[in-house]
Amino acid sequence: MLNNSGPRYKRSKLERRANTDVLWCVLLLVVMCLTGALGHGIWLSRYENIMFFNIPEPDGHVISPVLAGFYMFWTMIILLQVLIPISLYVSIEIVKLGQIYFIQSDVDFYNEKMDSTVQCRALNITEDLGQIQYLFSDKTGTLTENKMVFRRCSVAGFDYCHEENAKRLESYQEAISEDEDSTDTPVDSLSNMVKPRAPSCRSVHNGPLGSKCSNHLAGSCSALGSREGASEVPHSRQAAFSSPIETDVVPDTRLLDKFSQITPQLFTPLDETIPDPLLETLYIMDFFIALAICNTVVVSAPNQPRQKIGLSSLSGMPIKSLEEIKNLFQRLSVRRSSSPSLAGGKEPSPGVPNAFVSRLSLFSRMKLASPVEEETSPGSERPQGSGDSPCPPDMEKQNSDPGLPEGETAPSPGQPSTSTLCYEAESPDEAALVYAARAYQCTLRSRTPEQVVVDFAALGPLTFQLLHILPFDSVRKRMSVVVRHPLSNQVVVYTKGADSVIMELLSVASPDGASLEKQQMIIREKTQKHLDDYARRGLRTLCIAKKVMSDAEYAEWLRNHFLAETSIDHREELLLESAMRLENKLTLLGATGIEDRLQEGVPESIEALQKAGIKIWMLTGDKQETAVNIAYACKLLEAGDKLFILNTQSKDACERLMNTILKELQEKNPASPEPPSPREGLPRLPATQDSGLRAGLVITGKALEFALQESLQRQFLELTACCQAVVCCRATPLQKSEVVKLVRNHLRVMTLAIGDGANDVSMIQVADIGIGISGQEGMQAVMASDFAIAQFKHLGKLLLVHGHWCYTRLSNMILYFFYKNVAYVNLLFWYQFFCGFSGTSMTDYWVLILFNLLFTSAPPVIYGVLEKDVSAETLLQLPELYKSGQKSEAYLPLTFWITLLDAFYQSLVCFFVPYYTYQGSDIDIFAFGNPLNTAALFIIILHLVIESKSLTWIHMLVIAGSLSSYFFFALVFGALCVTCNPPSNPYWIMQEHMLDPVFYLVCVLTTCIALLPRFTYRVLQGSLFPSPVRRAQHLDRLTPEERTEALKKWRRAGTLGRAPSQCADHSAAKSEERATSGLSAPLAMMSAPSCAVEQGSFSVHETPLDSDFCETKTSGMVGTSEG
Repeated sequence: MLNNSGPRYKRSKLERRANTDVLWCVLLLVVMCLTGALGHGIWLSRYENIMFFNIPEPDGHVISPVLAGFYMFWTMIILLQVLIPISLYVSIEIVKLGQIYFIQSDVDFYNEKMDSTVQCRALNITEDLGQIQYLFSDKTGTLTENKMVFRRCSVAGFDYCHEENAKRLESYQEAISEDEDSTDTPVDSLSNMVKPRAPSCRSVHNGPLGSKCSNHLAGSCSALGSREGASEVPHSRQAAFSSPIETDVVPDTRLLDKFSQITPQLFTPLDETIPDPLLETLYIMDFFIALAICNTVVVSAPNQPRQKIGLSSLSGMPIKSLEEIKNLFQRLSVRRSSSPSLAGGKEPSPGVPNAFVSRLSLFSRMKLASPVEEETSPGSERPQGSGDSPCPPDMEKQNSDPGLPEGETAPSPGQPSTSTLCYEAESPDEAALVYAARAYQCTLRSRTPEQVVVDFAALGPLTFQLLHILPFDSVRKRMSVVVRHPLSNQVVVYTKGADSVIMELLSVASPDGASLEKQQMIIREKTQKHLDDYARRGLRTLCIAKKVMSDAEYAEWLRNHFLAETSIDHREELLLESAMRLENKLTLLGATGIEDRLQEGVPESIEALQKAGIKIWMLTGDKQETAVNIAYACKLLEAGDKLFILNTQSKDACERLMNTILKELQEKNPASPEPPSPREGLPRLPATQDSGLRAGLVITGKALEFALQESLQRQFLELTACCQAVVCCRATPLQKSEVVKLVRNHLRVMTLAIGDGANDVSMIQVADIGIGISGQEGMQAVMASDFAIAQFKHLGKLLLVHGHWCYTRLSNMILYFFYKNVAYVNLLFWYQFFCGFSGTSMTDYWVLILFNLLFTSAPPVIYGVLEKDVSAETLLQLPELYKSGQKSEAYLPLTFWITLLDAFYQSLVCFFVPYYTYQGSDIDIFAFGNPLNTAALFIIILHLVIESKSLTWIHMLVIAGSLSSYFFFALVFGALCVTCNPPSNPYWIMQEHMLDPVFYLVCVLTTCIALLPRFTYRVLQGSLFPSPVRRAQHLDRLTPEERTEALKKWRRAGTLGRAPSQCADHSAAKSEERATSGLSAPLAMMSAPSCAVEQGSFSVHETPLDSDFCETKTSGMVGTSEG
């Protein structure tokens, strides 16, 4: 929540452009009214002595021409106010509702596994989907499935590759393929299996992110049949992160053999007399205990509540309401004095508000006794038996929660089996580690606010007294639990988190120190190598560590932490310092590698979006190696890309390295223009793409912190403009939003941010378009987003098809509204030159009102909803067509003024052709206005027909209805209105005109002359200089065989650098080149069971600028190795 800067009101780019043009219309209206006022004053001054033109007031006073001109200005405002398209905004909202209806009705967006479709949460920015230039994407849960599968681990310096588990995953993949081919899979069970049921918050991610780049794992892991899911969790409410592919972990045989050596007699205090094999066994034991209890997983059994808390006191109950929190804080001032002394840590009476300290904040969960009581009673009663033997059943019974299910701590026939336990985790990482521990018979049985019960193989049930919890946060990047070990009765701190953080918190060992210190150094070095290997394989890595504290040390820390929690000033800083004092001098136990599979269709979607001219940035908290690996797997980076890594520890080094990279790119591309400074617009992509050189930039969180400073922002933007893709790794949620804001504000481009977790909320809100993925991490991102989709692959059609349609439809409809209003209002304006600028209308006021309200209102709305310039299939096959929306080709300032000029021309024709036809005749004012109205209606309707790219029966029905309604009203109104507007009235005018051949000739001639220029321009445009969109329209009219051949020629032209049209730029041609060449290596990488970026694949050399950074060049393809 601290990273959430609050929602931002979003207005579409098209709406801002339309508002500007409305102001131009207001200015035009003022000019026309001033012309009318000036003309009226000149007219009266010329005929001042003729009473027929200058009628005096009742008192005989004659209005001066100046004052009459002033009055006429406001009269003209009333007469010509239709020029301001007020109805345009109502029509825009109606059109957007129709567009949203069709988007949400698209069956291609429906996800059967999640039982969800696209959600349009913002009704006013649909057209922005067709103008996106920069896309910022999260990785975990967005590009990957967020289904964590335990793959490998390193314990005490030994790597366990779990080959049997890898074979299990292959068998599941085969089952998935067979399941996708079959059609008899129940939909309900599939949707229930993968629906997230537990609260999900990205802020509890406990380590760097990562993913496997294997193509055979890119499919959806949750597509297994419902039989597996039913057998795993038979109760009706399916928990998240509990599909069989995640829960069924096959243990490594070597590790299982060592694990079986754990016996009750082994648990003795660690000292130098313990031989190495025994020390390794103890490390293994602590490693799996940490996996089982260092989390916030909730345990439940079939047909039973999640947890039954048996403590009757208020402190034993979880906080459920704000009122309860308020009551707890009210006891703050009397806590120290009112709490009775607890002898030996025994439970107080139900009426005593004990353990209140544990409810002070969400930052901690403390033990029952206060800091003072901890210090005065260090020899408190052990929750278990002696440290030399497992806890007897009766002792376990006493210390277990009375509210737990019967037989929870002592096996019995009625006890739920291990396979029926349901784990509900806040993140899939936690669930994967708990399932891995369960595979080695270290089963998390129950959890209450005060204790955790673990069933540990030969040791039996172990009850850990939960003293404190330090949850994960984005600053510390780790979480810790403080427990009292049931066997040793020692206070133990178990910590897990990102390797970059944990490695810095380990106890410093000197080379000439004790044997344990030397062995810890060896374990650290080996574990670091294993972590690097895991990251290259695309696995999410976590480090596991522990720390043993004495009771006095813990009491001292608890006292200081209590003061930090109760502090009013600088509370957050004090809490962070308190956590740092606890989480130091750790002992490294091992590391884990978890696989997060790439979502189905992600590589194809990213490739299509890049062809569409969208620059894609991946913002993730992963390790650098993991982020690069995923970037290659999803085709964000390709084998031939030159990769620059910006990883510096100082601002000066960051600046020098960026200058060096920029200089190198400019030397290799001397013809490329210098990128403009920020706020001058989007930097044009340099000639790197034309010359066949693609560059990619990888920047770490520390270097990103320097790059976002104001003095380096320009260089950073220039550098990223020269790169095809940018990967920001180790980025915090706040940095993600700052990056999006920097690009959006300085480059003035349309941005889109997509994510699935709470840590993506600020990024989603800052971008012009925010898209949330309704995946396994809850609804935080969805609730903050403008659009919500189920999978990343749906983004392609949402932008390339619906985005293109929405922008084109709305742009043309807005232009048509401006044209329609100007063309019709100008008829009244031209008439003023022949009526002394008196503000007289040659049309009855009812016809004038209904012309825009009824006769011409429906066709543009239908046009805005149903217009389809290019089919969906063509738009998906030719992503380059999306660039027309990026350049706003459908609605440019020049297009607006050309439309107004065309409207002026058509109004002139529409007025003067009937004028000269009836010149010298004796027709009255309304008889002259009737041909003008009729011809104007035909011109405006047929103008829309010329502009339409697809005419359906709905279009024809609405057009016929508009024309019929006009004639019906004119005939009825002319027959019934005898004295509506004396002395002139529209009585029987339409009836007489419909019997006059001249009337039909005037209407036909006026319509043809008025529309001839626009019709000629459209014909020449489509034949002599067609745009890519015009050429794509031709493809839709070909037969399937001709269409296939034409598409091949189109792509071949792009591959050779010849753009399909004059509107296609060099980046599109290069995108086509990448589509047809250089893909075999990434595809080979995707098809391997596991992949890794081999060390030899990179040519790494340090620059003389700073030893902290290096330039990395991709000189080979990513190697593969079996997991």
